[in-house]
Amino acid sequence: QVQLVESGGGLVQAGGSLKLSCAASGSILSTDMGWYRQSPGNQRDLVAIIRSGGLTTYADSVKGRFTISRDNAKNMVYLQMNSLKPEDTAVYYCNARRLRLEGGFKYYWGQGTQVTISS
Repeated sequence: QVQLVESGGGLVQAGGSLKLSCAASGSILSTDMGWYRQSPGNQRDLVAIIRSGGLTTYADSVKGRFTISRDNAKNMVYLQMNSLKPEDTAVYYCNARRLRLEGGFKYYWGQGTQVTISS
């Protein structure tokens, strides 16, 4: 079982920056970690993922502006968000994905942190 707690959300003006943090209750050494976001009336979409080996993937809408990173020693995952746009406004969720012994993945979610970008 992994518990995830996000922090760092807030209200910033367009063009500004925020850094989100996600603290995991246990080791994330063998865990793929990601950030998702959901705005009202929309589905929860992938923002960025960093696999256990360090490989990263980003949504096209955030490429070049957001950077995901991890600190396995501290069981932390971060999302640095630069050049923020009003359309980045959403609740941002931290996600952990672990391979199950019986196959497939088990997913864990944080409670979310609100990011609001004013124009």
